[in-house]
Amino acid sequence: QVQLVESGGGLVQPGGSLRLSCAASRSIFSIYAMNWYRQAPGKQRELVAGISSGSNTNYADSVKGRFTISRDNYKNTVYLQMNSLKPEDTAVYYCNAVVVVAAMHNNYWGQGTQVTVSS
Repeated sequence: QVQLVESGGGLVQPGGSLRLSCAASRSIFSIYAMNWYRQAPGKQRELVAGISSGSNTNYADSVKGRFTISRDNYKNTVYLQMNSLKPEDTAVYYCNAVVVVAAMHNNYWGQGTQVTVSS
């Protein structure tokens, strides 16, 4: 199992930046994938960015070129650097870990952190 704690959310003006952090309770070195999801009011949760154990990354089209996901295996932490923020980025952002055990994919979630982009 792994516990995840997000931090770094807040209120920011359009065009501004935030960096979210996701601290894991155990080593993330061998975790299959670490992802950031978000959920806006009245909408489904969507994948924002992901990073594999081999540091391959993927992004939603809506954030490509603006957001960057990274991982620090020594700090057991995953980051989401968000630049050029837009009001439509407003959502609760969740950290997700996919741990593979005996070929089964197990998902773990953090409690979420609120990001509000508004002037």
